[in-house]
Amino acid sequence: MHTDEAACLSAIRAKDARFDGVFYTGVTSTGIYCRPSCPARTPQACNVRFYPTAAAAQAAGFRACKRCLPGAAPGSPEWDIRGDTVARAMRLIDDGVVDREGVPGLAAKLGYSPRQVQRLLACSVGAGPVALARTRRAHTARTLLEATDLRLTDVAFASGFASLRSFNATITEVYAATPSQLRARTRRRPTPAGEGLTFVDLILPARAPFCPCNVFGHLIATAIPGVESFHDGAYHRTLRLPVGHGVVSLRPSNSGIQARLGLTDISQLPTAISRIRRLLDLDADPSAVTEHLGRDPHLGPLVHAHPGRRIPRSVDGDELALRIVLGQQVSTAAAQTHGARLVAAVGTPVDTGIDGLTHLFPTPDAAAEAPDSTLAFPDARRQTLRRLARALADGELDLGVGADRHDARRQLGSMRGIGLWTVEMVAMRGLGDPDAFPGTDLGVLHGAATLGIDLAGHDAWRPWRSYATQYLWALTPHAVNTIPGHPGCRSEIQ
Repeated sequence: MHTDEAACLSAIRAKDARFDGVFYTGVTSTGIYCRPSCPARTPQACNVRFYPTAAAAQAAGFRACKRCLPGAAPGSPEWDIRGDTVARAMRLIDDGVVDREGVPGLAAKLGYSPRQVQRLLACSVGAGPVALARTRRAHTARTLLEATDLRLTDVAFASGFASLRSFNATITEVYAATPSQLRARTRRRPTPAGEGLTFVDLILPARAPFCPCNVFGHLIATAIPGVESFHDGAYHRTLRLPVGHGVVSLRPSNSGIQARLGLTDISQLPTAISRIRRLLDLDADPSAVTEHLGRDPHLGPLVHAHPGRRIPRSVDGDELALRIVLGQQVSTAAAQTHGARLVAAVGTPVDTGIDGLTHLFPTPDAAAEAPDSTLAFPDARRQTLRRLARALADGELDLGVGADRHDARRQLGSMRGIGLWTVEMVAMRGLGDPDAFPGTDLGVLHGAATLGIDLAGHDAWRPWRSYATQYLWALTPHAVNTIPGHPGCRSEIQ
């Protein structure tokens, strides 16, 4: 997108928020970079430069705009859509791999040398992995400065900076203001703590339009007791994180997603936010989906009536895959019962202070060792679950954010007991493939029959078949399609 100067100029003249996070505009006359929807006066064409990432704009010498706060823009949908090495690297950086394991750790996960990764990212997104991680740290620091009353020292280390000196220098360079100055501009709430958790209240931006009904409805209707709950108008769940654990409470609002995050280690905030954004598919490109699927004579009316449906995804690919196998050929209620038994038997107990949240979902290693009495279903499926859990625990199968989707599909499909439906569901909800299609799913078949669609023609929905699935599912009178008590939420059959 950033290489199409005419399209970029058109977007900034229209102040089109659909392109926020897709590209960034550097203004040579002011030395500032902005998001496309910035409310400031549109600069002259001769004074603008376009960049694919905020890190690239910063590397070119621009500092962040104080009006539009480009670091708070939704993430680029490109990194979820694409499955190539650059996109995998961007997802891993967003998940905090560079902060935890450095560039060598990132390179090892991608199967490249550090020098190759540096060259790939510099050529494709205008900045190397260290610069991209630095931009991520700066945005996290600003979030903590403005949303909490944590001490500056705690903010610095929680954001991933190695020293106060680097923290101060980076914030001043990126935002043209010291950390103290940024904090003085905001009215913060006291940072509550309890049960060993530090809580932060945030608004997570969502690329508009955003239809929350099916994504929240699915998560609520399939919630596993102990790990997830729904009460007080919010969806709650526990989070297993690289360091410690957390809890999150989420509810949709007109301004985005209201999120309250509680963390045992506040340095995990950016990783937790990244995983929650993936869970709710907040960085999707609803305009592209609507434009493509809206042309279909059968799906078009549904897409235009409810634009912005999202894919109910996952905070953890391993967890999602195990849950999909637990739900093979059984009802939603039965899958919840099987999941609750597994969680109670081998999940990790945690104190959260939130009703219904008592455990972390079991690790693959723990799931592989679960006793037969816990896995109260046919032996063939029990062995399938154990084979899958062991492959995940031993590292033979990668379903993480940086996984190669092609390899993951191939490996899953080769496992005994894993059929096409399971592969496509894991690809769609765990790997984030926008073009997965569980064509044998009963909800998909029911929706197609209702609309008189011949599924032999589903290739016409590429590359957005995962989103077509959401619209077909919405034709089924099921709780997964609605948020209890949400006034504007209804399924397509009503």
